[in-house]
Amino acid sequence: MLLGALLMMWTTSVCAQDHFPIGDHEDLDDLDLDVAPRRVPRQVKNILTKETRPHIQELSIKTTILSRYAFTAVRCVLLNRHTSAADGLFHFRIPAGALVSNFTMIVAGRVYQSRVTPKERRGGKRADGKARKSGDISAEQGAEVFRMAASIPARNRAVFLLAYEELLQRRRGRYEHVVSLRPLQLVSRLGVDVTIADHSPVTQLEVLPLRRPNLPRTPAKPEPPVTTAIQREKNICKVSFRPNIVQQARISTNGVLGDFVVRFDVQRDMNVGDVQVLNGHFVHYFAPKDFPVVPKNVVLVIDTSASMLGSKMRQTKDALFTILRDLRAVDHFNFISFSNKIKVWKPSSLVPVTALNIRDAKKFIYTLMPTGGTDIHGAIRTGSDLLRGYLSGPDANPNSVSLIIFLTDGRPTVGESRSTAVPGNTRSAAGEKFCIFTIGIGRDVDYKLLERVSSENCGMSRRVLEEANAGAMLKGFYEEIGTPLLSDIRIDYAEDSVEHVTQHLFRNYFNGSELVVAGKLSNRSAESLHVQVTASNDDKTVVLEADVPLRRRQSETEKHVKAAVEAGSRSPGPAQGWGDTLAWTASHFTERVWGFLSVKEKLRSRLRSPTSRGREELVQQAANLSMTYHFLTPLTNMLVDKPEALADGTMAPTSDVTPGGGNQLPGDEEGGILQKEDDRQSSSLRNNIGQVERRPAKKSVTISKTSADGDPHFVVDFPLSKMAVCFNINGEPGDVLRLVSDHSFSGVTVNGKLIGAPPPPGSHKHRRTYFSTITIVVDRPRRAYIEVTPNKVILDGRDRLVLPCRSSVSVDSGALSVAIAAKSNVTVGVGGGVSFVILLHRYKNPAPHQRDHLGFYVQDSKGLSRGCHGLLGQFLYEEVALAAGEKDGEPSALLKVRGRSVPVVRKRRRIYSGAQSVDCWFARNNGAKLIDGQYQDYVAPHMFDTGEPAHGSNRA
Repeated sequence: MLLGALLMMWTTSVCAQDHFPIGDHEDLDDLDLDVAPRRVPRQVKNILTKETRPHIQELSIKTTILSRYAFTAVRCVLLNRHTSAADGLFHFRIPAGALVSNFTMIVAGRVYQSRVTPKERRGGKRADGKARKSGDISAEQGAEVFRMAASIPARNRAVFLLAYEELLQRRRGRYEHVVSLRPLQLVSRLGVDVTIADHSPVTQLEVLPLRRPNLPRTPAKPEPPVTTAIQREKNICKVSFRPNIVQQARISTNGVLGDFVVRFDVQRDMNVGDVQVLNGHFVHYFAPKDFPVVPKNVVLVIDTSASMLGSKMRQTKDALFTILRDLRAVDHFNFISFSNKIKVWKPSSLVPVTALNIRDAKKFIYTLMPTGGTDIHGAIRTGSDLLRGYLSGPDANPNSVSLIIFLTDGRPTVGESRSTAVPGNTRSAAGEKFCIFTIGIGRDVDYKLLERVSSENCGMSRRVLEEANAGAMLKGFYEEIGTPLLSDIRIDYAEDSVEHVTQHLFRNYFNGSELVVAGKLSNRSAESLHVQVTASNDDKTVVLEADVPLRRRQSETEKHVKAAVEAGSRSPGPAQGWGDTLAWTASHFTERVWGFLSVKEKLRSRLRSPTSRGREELVQQAANLSMTYHFLTPLTNMLVDKPEALADGTMAPTSDVTPGGGNQLPGDEEGGILQKEDDRQSSSLRNNIGQVERRPAKKSVTISKTSADGDPHFVVDFPLSKMAVCFNINGEPGDVLRLVSDHSFSGVTVNGKLIGAPPPPGSHKHRRTYFSTITIVVDRPRRAYIEVTPNKVILDGRDRLVLPCRSSVSVDSGALSVAIAAKSNVTVGVGGGVSFVILLHRYKNPAPHQRDHLGFYVQDSKGLSRGCHGLLGQFLYEEVALAAGEKDGEPSALLKVRGRSVPVVRKRRRIYSGAQSVDCWFARNNGAKLIDGQYQDYVAPHMFDTGEPAHGSNRA
C-alpha cells in the first residue's frame, strides 16, 4: 500500500525517516524555548549557518520488537528561530509492510490529535463541503512515505509524533529491522534505539553498515556504523545509534545517512513451533527446518525491453548465471525473455538440470539484448501456459513446487496495456496450480500491478531502486524461494477451542521463512490447546502434533512481556511517554498481531473475491478492523486539524487535513472503497473525541472518604452504618495493587503502583511506600485507559494524549473523561455513574523520605456493580456493625463485616492533603480478616491487568 502525502507540498523543511510500530507522545512541559540549544561544533557551522529552514532539533526513533512484532515511535522536533512564521514538513519513510497506528502534532503548545475514519469514494466531497486534497506517492525501495506539514510560529517549535507497527518477516533465516535515516539536514539530537525481546533466545544479532544505494558493495567484514552500541543478553538485546553533528557530516552533509539495519534470529521449537498466549489471544510461529528439499519447477520471465539497457541488463544476467549454478539436479526450469516480442528458450516444455541444459541456458542468457516495448500480459500468459502444460504432462512430479519469477522495469506498452485487466487474466491462467513472484526495478515500473499479480497468486513482490543492484535483488529473492521444504501446509487447532483464526492454509514453505497464525481462544479456561500441522514433503506426508499448555504459556508470555517493557522503557533517549505506551500495547501484543494479520488478510482477500458482494463484505470487515485498531490502511483516512500560524504569532482556526491519506493497495482503482462518511464522522476534530478543550478546572472537589492516600492509608466510608474503617497496606516497592476490580460487570479496573522511600527520622517503620502511578482501565464501550503520575496524565481512548499536570485542561474521549486542576488534582469520569479523584502530592524541596506521589479517592460509585472487588471496591455496597470483643483478656471492639469479626481500635486519619480528619476503626496487619483473602491476592502482574483477585473467604 502507498501512504499518500495530502498537504502543502510547497513547504521546505523536512524531517525524514523510515521505520516501523508504536506511539510516543509529547509532554507539553518539554516545550521550553528558554532551554539553551546544544552547541554546534565549528566544523559544521558553515553548513548550518546557510540553513533557512526550521531546524530539526531532535529526531528520535524507538522500537521494541516483542516476539517479532515491532512497535515504533518517532519523535521529530522542528525549531523555528526566525522572527516570522515558517513552514515545516515532517517526512518519514516507513516499511511497506507496516501500518501507521497514531499521529500527533504539537505546534506552539497546541495538541493536534489524529483520528481514523472510513475513506470516501473517489471524487466525493466531504460532508462539510470541502474537497480532499490529493497527494504525491513515494517510490522508495521497500518503503512508503508519510508526510505532514505545519506552519510554525516565530520562535516556536512543532513536535511530530508518529507510531506504526509491523510483523517482521523472516527471510533467508533472519529477521531484518530497517530504520531509514534521511532527515535531509544535520540534526542536533539524532538517536535510534532498538530493543529486541523474545520468548526464545536471540541469535545471530548483527548491525550492518549504513545501507546506501550509491555506495560500493558491502565489505567482506562489515562493521556497524560509528557510535553503535550493542547490549546482548539471552532473551533481550539492545542496539543504539547516536551520531553527533560532526559524525553525521562525515557520513553525509545533506542529511541522507542511509538505512540503519538490524538483523537477528531466534532459537525455535522444531515440532509444531512456538505458540504464545496472552489475554485470550494466541500467536503461532512455525518455521521448521531439516526437511529434505522438495523438487521445484521454475520459469524465469525476464524483461528485455529497451529500458533495461545498460547496468540493469548486465546485473540481471549475472544474477541469472548464479541462479543456474544454484539449481538442483531434481529441478526443472525454463527461461522466457520479452519486450514487444516474446522468446521462449525451450518452447516445448521445462527441462531437467543437466550439464548440457545449463550450458545451453548460459548461451541463451548471453544473447539477451534489450530492445522494443513491454508486453507484460503476454509474457506472464506465456509463462503460465508453459508451466501449466508441463504440469499436466507425464514428466511432472506431482509433489513438486511450481513457480514463476517475473522481472520487469516498466509498464505494459504492448499487447494488453490496461493494467486493470492483467491480474484477472493472470489468475485464470495460473488456475491456482503455481505461484507467481514479481520484481519491479526503478521508478517507472507499475509496482501496484506487480504487487497484485503476486498477491493473487500466492507469491511475493519486491521493488528495486533505480540506482540499486537489480542483480543482487534477483539473487536474494531467488535464495528466499529457491529451497522449498513443504507444500500444502495446513495448521489446525482443537475444535471449539479457537475462533477467528487468520490464514492457516499455505501453498508452500521455503527454508529460512516463517508461517504465522493468530486467533482468539474461545475457551480461555482450557488447560491445553491441541495443535496439528500437516504438510507434504515430496512424496511423504508430514504430520506434527502437540498439546500446548495454555496456562504455562500465558505465564511465560506475561513474564517476557514484562521484561520487554522494562528493557524498552530503560532505553536512553528523549522519547517521553514511551514506557507508558509500550506497557499498554505490549500487554495486548497478541491481540494486535491478530488485528494486524486480519486486516492484511482481508485486504488481500478482497482482490481475489469473485463477486462484488463478497468484495464489499471484505471491504467492510477490513475497514471496521482498521478503525478498531486505529490502523491507516487503503480503506481509511487519518484526519488531523491543519495548524496555521498567523502574522501576529497566534494560531489560526483549524480545518481537517489528511496526512498520508492516499494509502492504497493494488486494486483500489477498481472501487470497493467505503461510502462517504456521514456528517458527524467527517466534522472537524474541534468537535470530536480526543480534541483538547482548555478551560479552567475547579480545584475544589467534593469526594467521599473512601480513599487510598499517603503511605498508603486506606479509608472506607460506610454511610449507612455511619462509620468509617481504615487499614494500612505495607507493600513492596514495585507492587501493583488492585484497588477497584469490576472488569466482568461494568468494565472498570483501577490499579496503583507502589514506590519506596526511606522512613523519616525516629519512625518505627523500615520503609515507606506511596502510589507513584494509578491506571484506570475501561472495557466498555471500547478498550481505553487513563494513566496518572504526579507529572502527567496519559489518556488513551480512541486517540492518545499526554497532558502535563502543571496546566488546567479538560478532555473527553467518549469512554473516559479527564479534568486536570493544575498542580492539584485529576478527576476521571467513566460513563455517567463512575468517577474518581486523584490528588497530586508534589514537593518543591523534598526531604530524603519524601516522594512525589498520588492519593486515590472514590467520588461516584453508582455505576459499579455489586460484584465489584479490589482493596476498596469490595466494600462499596457493604454494611458493617460494631460489637464488643476481647483480645488478650482485655475488652476490645470487633467489627462485623461480611460475616467476619475483625478486631479494631479507634484512630483518626487525615485526608484530602490534610485538609480534613476522619475518625475511623483501624484494622491491623494489612487489613487481616477485613479484606477478602490476603494482601498478596491483590498484587497484579502489571498496571493494565484486568483480572479478578484470587481472594479467599476469610470466614471467621
